[in-house]
Amino acid sequence: MARPYPFDHLAAVRHLRASDARMEALIARVGRFRLPLERHPQPFHSLLTAIVYQQLHASAAAAILGRIHTQVGGGAPPSPAQVLAAEEAALRATGLSRQKIAAVRDLAEKAASGIVPGWAEMERLEDEAVIARLTAVRGVGAWTVQMLLMFRLGRPDVLPALDYGVQQGYQLAYRKRRLPTPRELAAAGERWRPYRTVASWYLWQAVRLEREAKARR
Repeated sequence: MARPYPFDHLAAVRHLRASDARMEALIARVGRFRLPLERHPQPFHSLLTAIVYQQLHASAAAAILGRIHTQVGGGAPPSPAQVLAAEEAALRATGLSRQKIAAVRDLAEKAASGIVPGWAEMERLEDEAVIARLTAVRGVGAWTVQMLLMFRLGRPDVLPALDYGVQQGYQLAYRKRRLPTPRELAAAGERWRPYRTVASWYLWQAVRLEREAKARR
């Protein structure tokens, strides 16, 4: 279920419009900010979902995740203890590869030990501390944690500079001949602080608008 933003998104949009003419033009084209915020029962479940979906078509990943819920969690998202108690054959039967089984087990171990915190503790941590804690999990990189910070915690100042969609949106909105490097995008994003999440969402929308325009041609 969608949740309200934990920051003033209207102030964020006003800041972006005032600080960057290109961003102001993009905001005028896109309209209001509408990033959906959702929650899994625990960060463990968010990361489990992210690991399952890595490098898979969405429908195939959804089927595997459904089998994990049914066969490991008894019809619900499994707990770390249930994952750790499951035999490897049972995990393989869900469709997980050996590499993902290793990642899922490592995630469960770190959640059980407290390295992966619950939502209440995570909300008290700074962004960089969350990234440091969660990237300790096998198979979880900074991009995955940035998506959690943006779409689950609603943190206002996250810029996923490695994200291809954000890079492409910047190229389109700022009329660049090539994609920016992560370093170039991070430097450009300094003007968007402390609302780089909102800027990133608008850059994703620049890609959407371009695709819609091409479809109409």
